[in-house]
Amino acid sequence: MGGATKRIPVSEETWKELGKEKEPGQTWDELLKDLNIEAEKAKLVETAHKMEDGEIEGVPLDDV
Repeated sequence: MGGATKRIPVSEETWKELGKEKEPGQTWDELLKDLNIEAEKAKLVETAHKMEDGEIEGVPLDDV
């Protein structure tokens, strides 16, 4: 792991809920990275659905 180690205060309830997601041998850093990736994927899916439903408009890639 590179860089400085940071501490993140969480409630006991949050700690227990996150612990349910943690795999044996997985570090807390790895868990948080994986959860962040899943959250980013969910945002992309939500945006794609909104585009399909016409809630937001996209720009053709040729125009980018």
